[in-house]
Amino acid sequence: MSFRPLPARAPATLLRETKTLKNLLGEAQRLGHLQQLLESQLQPAARPHCRVAAWRDDCLLLIVTDGQWATHLRYQQKRLLRQLRNLKEFANLAKILFKIQPTAAERHATGRNPTLSASAADTLRAAASGIDDPQLRAALERLASHTRPPD
Repeated sequence: MSFRPLPARAPATLLRETKTLKNLLGEAQRLGHLQQLLESQLQPAARPHCRVAAWRDDCLLLIVTDGQWATHLRYQQKRLLRQLRNLKEFANLAKILFKIQPTAAERHATGRNPTLSASAADTLRAAASGIDDPQLRAALERLASHTRPPD
């Protein structure tokens, strides 16, 4: 018994005929439309930092790139809620929730890589030389070893 793959079908046909994909595409298009409506009400500076994640049970969930923008949008939440309710798609909007989710590039860039200037390292070494506790002295010397390479 050998495996015979199904004949290939065009992507447009799959999207029209497969119920799961059809539902997924419909939801993506709906969220895209809601995103456009949201952006029409946001200040231009906030637009790249906020996107619609879900719209269920009269609650709009927004994904924000960082805490600074989440705080900024929370201060404007009442105004934004009032403006969005004026649109027919958000007529029964009861609340807006914000979730912070950094972009993939930001998540990888936040790795800890401490570096010190030469003067800061010298200060740490000097402080370590005056410490009697061997563990504390070793910790300060380890910190001092994280010097920045000379420019």
